[in-house]
Amino acid sequence: MGDAFKFFVTLANCMVLEFLIVSLQIDPELSRTVIVSTKLDTKIPQFARASDVEVFLSPPACTLDGFILGDSPFFTSVPSGRVGSGPESIYRSNDEFKQAISLREMEDIASLEEKLGRLLSEQERSRIGVSKLRLFLEELLQKRYMDSVPLIIPLLEKEYRGTTRKLNDLNRELSTLDEAKLKEKGRTFHDLFLTKLSLLLKGTVVAPPEKFGETLQDERVNGGAFVGTDGLQFPQKLIPNAGMRLYGGAQYHRAMAEFRFVVGGIKCPPITREEIVNACGVEDIHDGTNYSRTACVIAVAKARDTFEPFLHQLGCRLLHILKRLLPISVFLLQKDGEYLSGHEVFLRRVASAFNNFAESTERECHEKCMEDLVSTTRYVTWSLHNKNRAGLRQFLDSFGGTEQSAASGNSISAGLAQESSFGSVTNDKPDIKPKADVKLSHLASGIDSATCAQTTETRLADLLDNTLWNRRLAPSSERIVYALVQQIFHGIREYFLASAELKFNCFLLMPVVDKLPALLREDLESAFEDDLDNVFDITNLRHSLGVRKRDTEIELKRIQRLKEKFRQIHEQLCLHQVMSKLSPVSVSH
Repeated sequence: MGDAFKFFVTLANCMVLEFLIVSLQIDPELSRTVIVSTKLDTKIPQFARASDVEVFLSPPACTLDGFILGDSPFFTSVPSGRVGSGPESIYRSNDEFKQAISLREMEDIASLEEKLGRLLSEQERSRIGVSKLRLFLEELLQKRYMDSVPLIIPLLEKEYRGTTRKLNDLNRELSTLDEAKLKEKGRTFHDLFLTKLSLLLKGTVVAPPEKFGETLQDERVNGGAFVGTDGLQFPQKLIPNAGMRLYGGAQYHRAMAEFRFVVGGIKCPPITREEIVNACGVEDIHDGTNYSRTACVIAVAKARDTFEPFLHQLGCRLLHILKRLLPISVFLLQKDGEYLSGHEVFLRRVASAFNNFAESTERECHEKCMEDLVSTTRYVTWSLHNKNRAGLRQFLDSFGGTEQSAASGNSISAGLAQESSFGSVTNDKPDIKPKADVKLSHLASGIDSATCAQTTETRLADLLDNTLWNRRLAPSSERIVYALVQQIFHGIREYFLASAELKFNCFLLMPVVDKLPALLREDLESAFEDDLDNVFDITNLRHSLGVRKRDTEIELKRIQRLKEKFRQIHEQLCLHQVMSKLSPVSVSH
């Protein structure tokens, strides 16, 4: 440990520690590092004992673990002074400077031998001086070069084959730049592109989800979220497959499922008393109130404001999903080697036609859905809007039953009172004949009928007073309006949800399958007839292919020269190895 400590102390005095730290970060084991201690001529006078020189020149093996290149450091000295013809220059030529380096090397060896009191060994001399460092690096470079030659030749062969294949492809592509072949290539690409689109809608796992898939959160960010009037979004955890990265038909289905979850769970917005009173208004023939009309006015206004934003959001979301099919289809074409590389103008035309078709189809579908929403919020059809009439009837029956029971109680009380009065008469005159009893019973029943009719008329008058003539909003009227609005709103919601999903499936999704092929083919044939050169940009394409062909030919010649050169080197190495094996045999003979 003492020798190692001395070595590191000495080494710290002759090396820049920062550089050593950087070297250790790059090459922790120093297996690719050559350690060089410079300014040896200034270090030698610092050694007081021969043992210090011994440790400095030959550090213990455990210190550096024997992993560094050359197994031990090199020690060099370079004379100070510039080379040139100026007054500040000490050396007039490079040869003069080289000679000074050689003299310094000899002086360093002599000084070390004087400190050691002995001659340096060959191993020690091989590490002292710039010339020895240069010789070591040249031999190391030559060895690495020779070791790499057998590996370089196969790599060059592979590169040569790849470049030859590329040149053949360019020649083949140049030979197909005539109208008939270009049209055929365009039609073939059209069919292959549509095949990939259909495959994505039906479902596939060829495209990697980690590259092309979107989670529900990504989809909301890129395609828009379903946000209601309250500004809140539906929790993602309640949507099936929300965390999965989907594309194509699977992503379309998830978006529709979220739309059903969100819209299907919407409740009717709150209704204020002011809204009810304002909705009453004045009729064109009387100034009474019509609460059924009031409920319709409020319900359709609430429904229109609530559901129309979701229609726009659904269109944007599904359009985003459809447009994503284009880059995924291009990837599938490239993966199968069916992509028209080099025909960027034609490919941009196909992409533009697809995007325009998707946008126009979404607009048409949106207009159809808006027609349904406008119709169902413009005129209330009770057989359509009042889906849950049983629930409404139960509510109204429970509401009216309270008043009816109260009125019935009053009628019964009155009847009992009258009956008791007649009973007192019969008790006073028990000798009345049975015929008189019959007349009395008829009289009593007539009185009861008259009393019920009078009660019904009173209730009808009260009802008209509360609902038709009186503008003070009673709790009963408010409850009736609220119940009607709820029923109408829920009926509109169910119809809107079913209609929107059906129309987007029929007029947005299905046209991609049954209308897009004919539209793209029509656009393609029309472009072929108008100006084929602009569709494929034949002039620029021929020029570009010509430039690429010349560059490839130059690259092929360069690889050929390198291949021949390394083959010759390899043959010389093999011959040298054979001769080196034969020479000892000949000497022994």
